[in-house]
Amino acid sequence: MKRRELIQLGAASSLGLSIAGVPLSALAQDKKGGVINVLVQPEPPGLMMGMVQNGPTQLIAGNIYEGLLRYDDKLNPQPSLATAWTVSKDGLVYTFKLKPNVKWHDGKPFTAADVVFSVDVFLRKTHARLRGNLEPVETIKALDPLTVEFKLKYPFGPFLGLFETGTMPMVPKHVYEGTDYATNPANATPIGTGPFKFKEWVKGSYIQLVANEAYHTPNLPMVDSLYFHVIPDAASRAAAFESGKVDIVPGGAVEFFDVVRLSKLPGVTVTTKGWEFFSPHSWLWLNNRKAPMNNVKFRQAVMFAIDREAMAKVAWQGFAKPATGPFNSHIKYYSADVPKYPRNLEKAKQLLAESGYKGEPLRLLPLPYGESWQRQAEIVRQNLTQAGIKVELTGTDVAGWNQRLNEWDYDIAFTYVYQYGDPALGVARNYTSSNIAKGSPFNNVEGYSNSRVDALFAAGARATDPESRAKAYLEVQKLLLEEVPVAWLHEINFPTLYRSKVKNPISSGIGLNDSLSRASLT
Repeated sequence: MKRRELIQLGAASSLGLSIAGVPLSALAQDKKGGVINVLVQPEPPGLMMGMVQNGPTQLIAGNIYEGLLRYDDKLNPQPSLATAWTVSKDGLVYTFKLKPNVKWHDGKPFTAADVVFSVDVFLRKTHARLRGNLEPVETIKALDPLTVEFKLKYPFGPFLGLFETGTMPMVPKHVYEGTDYATNPANATPIGTGPFKFKEWVKGSYIQLVANEAYHTPNLPMVDSLYFHVIPDAASRAAAFESGKVDIVPGGAVEFFDVVRLSKLPGVTVTTKGWEFFSPHSWLWLNNRKAPMNNVKFRQAVMFAIDREAMAKVAWQGFAKPATGPFNSHIKYYSADVPKYPRNLEKAKQLLAESGYKGEPLRLLPLPYGESWQRQAEIVRQNLTQAGIKVELTGTDVAGWNQRLNEWDYDIAFTYVYQYGDPALGVARNYTSSNIAKGSPFNNVEGYSNSRVDALFAAGARATDPESRAKAYLEVQKLLLEEVPVAWLHEINFPTLYRSKVKNPISSGIGLNDSLSRASLT
């Protein structure tokens, strides 16, 4: 998008004529009030989105916290806490005008000082993915209470893609400044600027949010309350939707084999929209720090051993397709012109022999997000066993999964990550050596380090023309597929189920994670 077009977009949207393409007049005419019941699976480890960024947390906390921008389904930036923005001709200075009269849930005013603290202090310490993408930022200044200036050291093409709530949530300076962020009591009763406020968390049962009566956008939110129901058993989750107890089933909250059946019920809608920004990508972390995973031939053997096609059909019921490498096909600069790893057990066995693997048992850590992930783990164990790799499943709960990966206490582990539309935002973090740091399950957890890969990701991020970016990212895709730091599995197409009485539950390219403030009940 050209700079002039971008400025016009911000200015026009700031007039309040529409919200994500929905006219305010239309929102005002919709029926207000009522309760929406949503499944969350699994129960999140926390709701302080500046420190916890996994899927269940973002689903709920996206209603509490906000970013400066939102994004439509084409990933064009839209106003949120910022009403307009400009970019200097040299691409080094981004200036945001903040929305006036915005208040935190405790009644304190939201100002530019909160933006500077959130991004330059709090999130630099707590948010590993954002921290890497803030490397180009030289200074962040509050020019006045409603104006913030970001000055870059060098151009960073995808910079405007950083400002959504899951990537850059605004946190209250007056609550967190000078405290131990990890133990701050506000983590248990989160305070944001969003359309819903935290009300209650009954562990193992539900999390309740209530409408923010002082929300800064007229006529929003459209409902009085949200309940996020924690139902550990997969069959019971499906039954809760079937019985009418639950109105919305986020992608992955019921097993994929139940989606087709439930979608055929009267008054039910199914959609895969709302995942454009995230482009979910799954793989196996391979702990490159220890044998045998530190041998490239062993890692290549794992790739050849896995039957991705069967997994897509059996575990994902067709709502996934095999990944061809580190880039999801929905993000910029993806290329299929890369080395391929079709299933080939003989090749896998040959590479295992060449790697010197001695048959030692390896721990396989499943992702504890339901039966579909457990089925996938069993398929992977079977595939690896067929190739001659001894595997022991070591199950845990979500908190344990986070902790094990945070501390690099694993051999092989499942994950899926979001790629955020651009390789500089959602791919580089998993392979660049600067992102090797304990404490996050979503950075360079495998411990892979290659100076050429680091240089290519840096070149792709800093280039100003698409051709140069494409060239750098093609080379990095090929190099990663030769060295296989992780074993890529699938692009996941999460389906969302909801009752047709719920109108407009998905209003952006971020989907349900972008809040349910625009959803209404008929």
